[in-house]
Amino acid sequence: MNRSSEVLRLPAFALFWSAATIRMFGSTIAGVAIQVLIVTVLNSTPVEISILSALGVVPYLFLGLIVGALMDRWRRQRTLVITSVGRAIALGSIAVLFLLDALTFWSLAAVILTLGVLTLFADSAAQPFLPHVVPRSSLVMANARLGQSETVAGTAGPALGGALFNVLGAPILFAFDAVINAVSAVLQSRIKVEETPSKRRARGRHIGHDIVEGMHYTYRHRTLRPLALSVHIWFLGNSIVVTVFAVFVLRELEFPPWAFGVTLAFGGLGGFLGALLAPRTGDRLGAGRAILLGRALVILPWLALAVMPLDASTDLGVLLTVISAAQFVYGLSMGIEDANDTGYRQAVAPDAIQGRMNSTIRTANRVIFFFGALLAGLLATFLGYYLTIGIAAIIFAIAALVVALSPLRNARHDDAADRQL
Repeated sequence: MNRSSEVLRLPAFALFWSAATIRMFGSTIAGVAIQVLIVTVLNSTPVEISILSALGVVPYLFLGLIVGALMDRWRRQRTLVITSVGRAIALGSIAVLFLLDALTFWSLAAVILTLGVLTLFADSAAQPFLPHVVPRSSLVMANARLGQSETVAGTAGPALGGALFNVLGAPILFAFDAVINAVSAVLQSRIKVEETPSKRRARGRHIGHDIVEGMHYTYRHRTLRPLALSVHIWFLGNSIVVTVFAVFVLRELEFPPWAFGVTLAFGGLGGFLGALLAPRTGDRLGAGRAILLGRALVILPWLALAVMPLDASTDLGVLLTVISAAQFVYGLSMGIEDANDTGYRQAVAPDAIQGRMNSTIRTANRVIFFFGALLAGLLATFLGYYLTIGIAAIIFAIAALVVALSPLRNARHDDAADRQL
């Protein structure tokens, strides 16, 4: 099959995509509903809110590498089904606790932590499972289709979640979300695919050896090493801009909430367009140059915001145009690079180490993002927003240079994968 062929015509991917898409919408709807519960129903303190927010990241920090190693030995399709069922039960429990007037900060914290662990397992299974669902030549297109769904869900889901919360109320909304995840489990269970059985560990080896082997493979690989280092640096820059953007726009530039929402919508539009362009870009430029294009594009909006003379006295129409354009290019860059980045990783690594390779990169990214967000607060406090955003632009430039100055620059999606470890 040609890389640009429509992967939704493949029955297995159609089921995989459908399950992933409705789960993405369910996750964004549940995310909004949980935030409303935290603030308006439980009246949580700022400290409690920060604790609940951190619980979504904690599983990645402590279990990411372990789960990745397990995904190279467990049946990934079965893991996806079980985690979807688990999410349905966890979300349904919120509805039951609410109706019984037993929903407390700690019970909600337990549910959020459970959802975080289940999401970690699901994400760790989905990436290495996809190469079994579509031909490796179609991985970029498949990831682009998933990226388009994620962008639409991320853009429309919050508004839909807020509206449904008002119309249906918390119990029905969470019960509805539980049903969504149950449907996702049914769709995932119907995927007809054969997974490669894992080899038994040699005597004297344990999961720690598997984790180390995954890290060695990732950071010693000729093209995966620069890809991993580049994306780690990118995550540092992204943690800074994600942390300061809302405060910069709403407080420093005094945007009204509706204008802030418009800028985010343009970011979603850029991401959707980027995901549409990603397969053709990867075909024409090659994986490395497509990734480099995305890494280079992301520098522009943040560098512009750092140097342009914008403040609260600037005409709102000008501010809205500039910030919306910046978000559009930001989203466009991610849409182009995400599908090519993930597709290349999935194509070049042997199946036996896919879970560990992906978890090694993803776990490091989460750790970097966690500490980068803390750094962003310090930078903004002591250096101001403009200089902080400028530092992020420099970090993005370094991420691009890692690709430009490495063998990854010339990598293509049809690079042969070494099947043997």
